[in-house]
Amino acid sequence: MTQTVFAPWDDPSQKPLIRFENVTKRFGDYTAIDNLTLDIFEQEFFALLGPSGCGKTTMMRMLAGFESPTEGLIELAGQNIAPVPPNKRAVNMMFQSYALFPHLSVYENIAFGLRRSDMSKDNIDDRVGEMLKLTRLEKFARRKPHQISGGQRQRVALARSLAKSPKLLLLDEPLGALDAKLRQATQFELMDIQEKTGTTFVIVTHDQEEAMTVASRVAVMDEGRIMQVATPERIYEAPDSVYVADFIGDVNIINGTSKPQADGKQEVHWADGHAPFLAASEKVFSEGQSCHLAIRPEKISISAERPADQENAVQGTVLDIAYLGNLSTYHVELPGGQIIKAQTANTRRISRRSFTWEDPVWVAWTATAGVLLEK
Repeated sequence: MTQTVFAPWDDPSQKPLIRFENVTKRFGDYTAIDNLTLDIFEQEFFALLGPSGCGKTTMMRMLAGFESPTEGLIELAGQNIAPVPPNKRAVNMMFQSYALFPHLSVYENIAFGLRRSDMSKDNIDDRVGEMLKLTRLEKFARRKPHQISGGQRQRVALARSLAKSPKLLLLDEPLGALDAKLRQATQFELMDIQEKTGTTFVIVTHDQEEAMTVASRVAVMDEGRIMQVATPERIYEAPDSVYVADFIGDVNIINGTSKPQADGKQEVHWADGHAPFLAASEKVFSEGQSCHLAIRPEKISISAERPADQENAVQGTVLDIAYLGNLSTYHVELPGGQIIKAQTANTRRISRRSFTWEDPVWVAWTATAGVLLEK
């Protein structure tokens, strides 16, 4: 049985659920969002990722109706939402603080928004029951927020946000208050709930691992602009700028100048007196053009002898070692002072590592291991 891949962004016939068109948002002289255009599709789990102050929360607040764009258009299901007040939008927002009512039970917290609509008591009962079941909170329905754990409070806030079946759910750093283990478990719960309800989720986070885990696509932002929008896999393996490569995960950036080869590969001249590196590149670079070779540490091997089968190999000295349990990262200084990080998986329990500080080692990688970038 072939599994259909969920990728509406690759289908020109698909209409986006949310459309930002040339949206700018200014606060006085400060531009928070700068001429931004973006489509988000129905049933997507979309992540806005970037450092503090990059504009991701402003985008979310404009979707929720707490801010209006200074210029440009925001559409939800084909309708301009600027004139629609927050309480009339088919949008719900889950805050980082959860904002639960401390004096109300879990049940009443979830029912609160439904009671303010014209839903009958029986229907409210049914709907709250569904939400309790979805978030696995049936046993806690009568408890108050202070009588349950942080992870359970987070699920109450989620159940309350989903109770009115919004077209769009906005999650502002929703897992920020949870510890690392619980965060991880909750990420998978969120994905599961999003899949079961089919609601479009837009999550704001500065945690790259979280964005990469939960999202169907990620928008990496900087200073009010979107630097790249793609699936987590493409963002990691094929970043289109040094900023994106550097923001996501660990990376080595080697600056140099390019020289095209007959086979479509590029020579990267990185240090006088040293052999150039070879890089396969989809982009065309001209001779002498400055370029940046981005290579992930796990794609670089480290050995005592020069490997015979790798296109790029250079000798250096072990400067630092970071032991991370499952991985060890070696910081290797090359002759020109450039530092390269190489990662090895600690697959066996060993009493001593293969290399130690100040050992001479070879680092090596294939021509296809890195990405050659212009900027």
